Amino acid sequence: MKRSQINCAVNHATAFFQANGWRLPPNPCWDVTDFGLGAFEQYGLVLVNLADEPEYCEKLMYARKNQKTPAHTHKKKKEDIICRSGRLALQLWQGHPDGASEPEFQLQVNREQRSFQSGGVLELEAGERVTLVPGVYHAFWPTSEECIIGEVSTANDDANDNFFVDPNIGRYPEIEEDEPPRIRILSENT
Repeated sequence: MKRSQINCAVNHATAFFQANGWRLPPNPCWDVTDFGLGAFEQYGLVLVNLADEPEYCEKLMYARKNQKTPAHTHKKKKEDIICRSGRLALQLWQGHPDGASEPEFQLQVNREQRSFQSGGVLELEAGERVTLVPGVYHAFWPTSEECIIGEVSTANDDANDNFFVDPNIGRYPEIEEDEPPRIRILSENT
């Protein structure tokens, strides 16, 4: 990704957070990714780690329409994905999408058990949430023009607990310095 894309993405996210009443903590821990695919407008996400403790994590994320977070799973992390503003679609699989082990499975949506067909799409309105357990593959994208997405989870390990279906996907972007940074992103602070 170009540094100018990162700066622009942070500016858009900041403005949308503020317009929707979300105040960020001082010196937030930003993360911007194109998943190593070089196509941020199609595969991109802006994240702010609000809490990253050994026992739990909270993130606030921003995406625009047509920006998809590619299909992945976690082996350890259990997470609630919450639509905070806008509308969010999630495609869900029980097991690997190329050979899902069970055609039907159960997840909690808004604290109630619901049945899903593996590969089906769930759309969340603002305020709604889904609880994802380890082994459930998921991809997500806004169906509204812009979307604020929340995540509350058990311990987070972005470097070792993201398993993407596409082996060409990476969690952190390569950065091309074409202008001065507005902020340093997570991968630059580790």
